[in-house]
Amino acid sequence: MKHIYLGFCTALILLVSNSCQKEDKNYFYPQQQELNYKAAVYGNWPETFESGSKGSYAAADVTLSTGGWNLSDALIGSLSSDRKNGSKSVRIQNSGKVTMKFNLGSGATQVTVKHARYGSDASSTWELWYSTNGGSSWTKTGSAVTTSSTTLSTATFNLSLSGNVRFEVRKLSGGRLNIDDITITDNTSGGGGTATQDNNMAMGNPSGATSSTSNANNYLMNKVQYSLSYNNSKGTANWVSWHLSTAWTGTASRCDCFTQDATLPSGFYHASTSNYTNTGFDRGHLDPSADRTLSSADNAATFVMTNIMPQAPKLNQQPWAYLEDYCRSLINSGNELYIISGGYGSGGSGSNGGTTTTIANGNISVPNRYWKVIVVLPNGSNDVGRVNSSTRIIAVDMPNNQSVSTSWGTYRTTVDAIEAATGYNILSNIPASIQSVIESKVDNGPTS
Repeated sequence: MKHIYLGFCTALILLVSNSCQKEDKNYFYPQQQELNYKAAVYGNWPETFESGSKGSYAAADVTLSTGGWNLSDALIGSLSSDRKNGSKSVRIQNSGKVTMKFNLGSGATQVTVKHARYGSDASSTWELWYSTNGGSSWTKTGSAVTTSSTTLSTATFNLSLSGNVRFEVRKLSGGRLNIDDITITDNTSGGGGTATQDNNMAMGNPSGATSSTSNANNYLMNKVQYSLSYNNSKGTANWVSWHLSTAWTGTASRCDCFTQDATLPSGFYHASTSNYTNTGFDRGHLDPSADRTLSSADNAATFVMTNIMPQAPKLNQQPWAYLEDYCRSLINSGNELYIISGGYGSGGSGSNGGTTTTIANGNISVPNRYWKVIVVLPNGSNDVGRVNSSTRIIAVDMPNNQSVSTSWGTYRTTVDAIEAATGYNILSNIPASIQSVIESKVDNGPTS
């Protein structure tokens, strides 16, 4: 069981020891102890209400980090009298309601809500309701809650729901009420979703790459650890795509074994680690070494040069690396990710200064920018079918230079913008109607 917070082909791996540079690097009353389930964050949860803004009680929709909500006779408060974690919480008056306008697809076994009296207002009562038919009808769960404390308490509701579900908080009586940090435990089969190794290209083939050698600048290579489109004229990948879950990670150490890719056709350019010597650029991984630590062979696969591109050291070692670390924190919280990454444009600025368009005597192009798209899902199966308009998508576009910001969140953008820059259809296996929603959003979720 895990929490959702409302808050095949074998690759030939040559193990060559090389010197290297950095990687290039039933309801229980609030005072009763909460059940201790293993936490697993689903997308942008918990719903903390920190990302929204609504200053009046009039009924209106508001977009939060988890999706769309309707607040009726309720607002998002940030006054000193608002009881909250962080800087904001919901404040409800009269018979107000706070309603999800989207579904969670894996049911629910538990919901927790933090609640307290607003300011010096009288105690209040409220209930939790749920809908399994998209809000057409609603059912109350558990007993009414009495809120009497000015300190946030946690109300816990146990349920047994499957399939689509959404929730609504309904205030019944009394003074104004603050609620914050809504948490949902889902009902994924198998008790919470087991991490597995899944298809590295499940979300699509961004450039329509093929395995024909006549397609030298869009040549598809499927390895056990990742898939990529190789561009012979650039001497690098167009993009690399991989699946990430805890099923891919273990205790294998970093091999630092940069090596040529022996699986490239003989007539193609085979980059070597020496091509990067004294260039001012790191040997930058697309699929990171630390994403493949289940075995030594898996880790070595990330050091094959078709997974390596020239990156400015500050980019590679700071915001790019910090985003990689954040992705691994997501899988350690019960998620699985689909990640697609590449570069575009011409000319980067490394530690030697100036603008460099190529290295290796013109055989390896230096991109001007690097991009990455990350699809965040709770562990489960039928992954493409579980992507919906509320799925968290993180897209970044970073400059390949030494002036780059250390914060990867600075570079968040839309998938649409990356597609416009590259000409790719990055999430091509997702239905177009869902793509149109998720690809136009800039992520505003946490960055650490």
